Amino acid sequence: MKNLVAYITSGYPDKNFTVDLALALGENGVDTLELGVPFSDPVADGPAIENANHKALELGFKFADLLAISKEVAPKVDTLWMGYFNSFYQQDMQKLIPHAKELGVNGFIIPDVPHEEALLYKELFDANSMANISFVAPTDTESRIETIVKDAQKFIYMVAYTGITGSGTAEDLQPFLASIKKYTKTPVYVGFGVNEKTAKEKVKGADGVIVGSAFINVLLNDSLSKSQKISECSTLAQNIKEQINS
Repeated sequence: MKNLVAYITSGYPDKNFTVDLALALGENGVDTLELGVPFSDPVADGPAIENANHKALELGFKFADLLAISKEVAPKVDTLWMGYFNSFYQQDMQKLIPHAKELGVNGFIIPDVPHEEALLYKELFDANSMANISFVAPTDTESRIETIVKDAQKFIYMVAYTGITGSGTAEDLQPFLASIKKYTKTPVYVGFGVNEKTAKEKVKGADGVIVGSAFINVLLNDSLSKSQKISECSTLAQNIKEQINS
């Protein structure tokens, strides 16, 4: 069974909605949830997620909201925090990682921290049985791929192309996948540009997909009510999960 990871922006449009959406996604095919931490300059994300980040901040998102959401969601859905390092660093990593574990969070995804810098926190993550998800990109050399994936935990975030999330660029991922799997047995999930139309093709040879912008586009549709947004996201999750396993 191939897995579906879904990204949603915490606190958009409000934290109660995020809780309801997260639990609904967990009931409709999502295996792991990325709770996005709104940030003013999300450099790895495309326009939809950037827009949702800015809207959440404008609506008054605070880090405490992420904690409140996680307390409700993490015991019921496998949960990771996805955010930029400054958001976490300001909370004091020595205190934050144990606190996240207490809430039931199982790991972090921090796209702007290079592998070498992430190693500085390896003991802290390991001591709390938390994963710090590793990224591998098409621009990485074979030797660097080997270095990055040798200690990878939970899954490897395979960047499907060089660029930003959500743009859906097509390319042959098989040689890249093969170069990763040569050095690890850790599952490899494909992210960036994965949606209802591309998921079946992108998951070939991989163990799962990571979908963000496709869900966020639904949340940004102001013609839908909150309940309609949850319903549409749930249907989208069901469809993608079915496609990657058919």
